[in-house]
Amino acid sequence: MIRLLKLELLKNLNYRPFKVFTAIYFIVLVALLFIGLVDIKLTDSFTLNLKEEGIYNFPGIWNFTTYIVAIFKIFLGLIIIFSITQEFNNRMFKQNTIDGLSREEFVLSKVITIGLFSAVSTLVVFLITLFLGFQYSESTDYKLVTEEMYMIGDYFLKLFAFFSFLLFLSVLLRKSMFVFLSFFGWWIIEGILGGIESFMKMRGVHGDILLATKDKFFFSHLLPLESMSELIPNPLLRLKIAEKMGAEYTFNYPFDSLIACIVWTIIFITGTYFLLKKRDW
Repeated sequence: MIRLLKLELLKNLNYRPFKVFTAIYFIVLVALLFIGLVDIKLTDSFTLNLKEEGIYNFPGIWNFTTYIVAIFKIFLGLIIIFSITQEFNNRMFKQNTIDGLSREEFVLSKVITIGLFSAVSTLVVFLITLFLGFQYSESTDYKLVTEEMYMIGDYFLKLFAFFSFLLFLSVLLRKSMFVFLSFFGWWIIEGILGGIESFMKMRGVHGDILLATKDKFFFSHLLPLESMSELIPNPLLRLKIAEKMGAEYTFNYPFDSLIACIVWTIIFITGTYFLLKKRDW
């Protein structure tokens, strides 16, 4: 396993886009986590300070940091796509297999790599969140500090599942442009299905659709991207300004989305392996 990790790092550290996008990602990540310390001028008469709105208060800080940073996971995703597709475009995969690297080891090396990316990103978010929380939270009671710490685990799973999806698409299509188009195409499809589902729910509430059959259509939260998204809820309703406007934050942990996310991750990694076994590159 160490040999495979060293091999991946050797290949990636000599690949310029890897260094560029990795640097961009972690710069953006740190900047976003500290965004609450900056006054955001929305209008001439209204300035928003997210720290004063409570984004650094425990336990909600775990929700805010993981949600905000996860939006920009595509930067690390680009690294995954470029590093894998270049191996096929430059015939590096074929050369590696000639040199003795089995298809199982190739998949394992990629899984280790995306696991490392996910773990490092999660660790950075965890440490900075603790720092900001203990520095600016109105309370640092142990119960509050640990109450929603599970969202760090959700963040790791969200990243790992997302990168597994990109791994599968990269091996399936082998061209970075095709991977981008397929990813955004799938994202649009899930958005359309989610919109249809929301419409049907709304109609069902008003009795215009048979309630006995409406539950059959409520499945979008089990789709790959949506199940990842469901793991960490939108934290905007937790802002003090939202509470003053009468908004109420509620969150029931989506265990079905969690299971779906894990299942999709297994499917993507297994699918990647069988694609490599089936095709002769």
